[in-house]
Amino acid sequence: MEPNRAPAAARRMIGRLRAGTLAIAVALPTLAGTLALAGSLPACIGSIGGPAGDDATNTIALRSRYPRLTHEQWENTVQDLLQLDEPTGMSASFTGDPLSGFFDNSESAMTVAPGLWADYQTAAEELSKMLVSDPAKLERILPPADASGDDTARARAFIEQFGKRAYRRPLSASEIDSHLAVYAQGKAVYASGDDFKDGMTLVLQAFLQSPHFIYRVERSTDARVADALIPLDGWEVATRLSYTLWGTMPDDALFEAAATGELETKEGVKAHAERMLKDPRALDMIRSFHRQLFQWDHYYDLYKDDATFPEFGPELRQDMVREAELFVQSEIFERGGGLKELLTSRVAFVNQRLADVYGVEGTFTPDEFTEVTLPEGERAGVLTRLGFLAANGTAFASDPIHRGVFVNLRVLCAKLPPPPNNVTPLPPADSKTTRERVTSHTGPGTCGASCHGTLINPIGFAFEHYNAIGRFRTEDNGFPVNSADQYPLGGQLVSYGDAIEFSQVLADSQEAHRCWAQNWLQFAYGRNVVVEDTPLLDSLAESSRGGMPLEDLLIEIVTSDAFLTRRPVEAP
Repeated sequence: MEPNRAPAAARRMIGRLRAGTLAIAVALPTLAGTLALAGSLPACIGSIGGPAGDDATNTIALRSRYPRLTHEQWENTVQDLLQLDEPTGMSASFTGDPLSGFFDNSESAMTVAPGLWADYQTAAEELSKMLVSDPAKLERILPPADASGDDTARARAFIEQFGKRAYRRPLSASEIDSHLAVYAQGKAVYASGDDFKDGMTLVLQAFLQSPHFIYRVERSTDARVADALIPLDGWEVATRLSYTLWGTMPDDALFEAAATGELETKEGVKAHAERMLKDPRALDMIRSFHRQLFQWDHYYDLYKDDATFPEFGPELRQDMVREAELFVQSEIFERGGGLKELLTSRVAFVNQRLADVYGVEGTFTPDEFTEVTLPEGERAGVLTRLGFLAANGTAFASDPIHRGVFVNLRVLCAKLPPPPNNVTPLPPADSKTTRERVTSHTGPGTCGASCHGTLINPIGFAFEHYNAIGRFRTEDNGFPVNSADQYPLGGQLVSYGDAIEFSQVLADSQEAHRCWAQNWLQFAYGRNVVVEDTPLLDSLAESSRGGMPLEDLLIEIVTSDAFLTRRPVEAP
């Protein structure tokens, strides 16, 4: 046999399966073309159906019925589906996921270009080969051998059991037959002499390249009479829950709940959400949200002038990321906190390098992180930690403009116009503080006064007690630091003396809690917040401002109608 013949034959067989026998009944008109690489599939949501003038459907935003797995979700799902001991790492070589907004899971951006489809195909082939060539790995996912030794019966049992986990729902009889037909072709395609393994190789490739695996397909179409909304079935709810709270496929308990109808009530969904939020996988999800919102990955790439900050080496960059992870884990996951705690807590986790910059006394090691309380009057919450401050500082000095922009956009969800082209740099330091330089360049009487002077600079100046790497200071360029200012919140100008007071102002403000809720809705739903989300957003913001822990806020999100139902759409 020619070396390339088997893979080519296998690809043709899988292609026919994708284009024909595995057609998504509710999906798209030209499946052979669309599933073979349609960029429009994830965003295909159709037009609004239901009775004309029905106001109930207008309270739920349109969502994709075919959101694609992100690369992180694909990696987690493959590991769980194939029962591997560790991630494959294959997604690192995939065509990159686009970034839409602050997060990498926007349904509208999750298209499949030709390069990515080839990535999926290659990964499916490599994974199937790895499993079939390793008896121990293959046995983990195979049903027990029949006493009769009937390989076809065992293959059918595998297709039924594995298929339910791969597609996150039971397979129809025709789907089982289609996959069994693929299995039967394995001996002709590979002809290795082991018909069972040849068939398993081909059928595994079929599952791992199927649109039902790559996409989270929602097939429910029956609307409720009362409000014309379409309730998701138990399997679809289980899938939404698992990918929202864990970033991976449902576990056995969720599959069982889907099969028994437990997820058809909000009480049942709440019970499982509470269980899931105590699982370590929920911590991974919470970290992912904060990693993207606060741009922790950027910490690894920071540059500071070596002569000015010799202590700022690669190890300190990594320390800042780990400190941020441990802080969020402690305040949110272990102490049950919410936004107020993130903005005001002085709890921190430091090693020797971090302790030196924070000025914390004690005995520490370079490798172990110890819980401490940061000095009162110097630190309060995430915005006074080294990571945020260093990431929004120049190579030599503090950076009030970028600190102010960051908080406006990501903590307050303020609308800022894009920066003008050809922005001139700040004037030289000379005998001025950074604040004085920024004010003379963008403050009152300048062309930037309307935006910088009222929104950006006042926030940035609150952090002037911290230098380019976040070390606390009382002087800048030999002059006393002035960090007092005022910012419009709640319809009035609110004054504060420094970043600690400003962090408390944020923690008490309706705007920060509404932005917090908006960011979580965007992350959980995989789409931008729209006007239909206003009632839920208002409720979440008020509850968060009242001290609602993040766990309770997430439960409110996943038990909402916007999560458990969708608006009716017309089949294409």
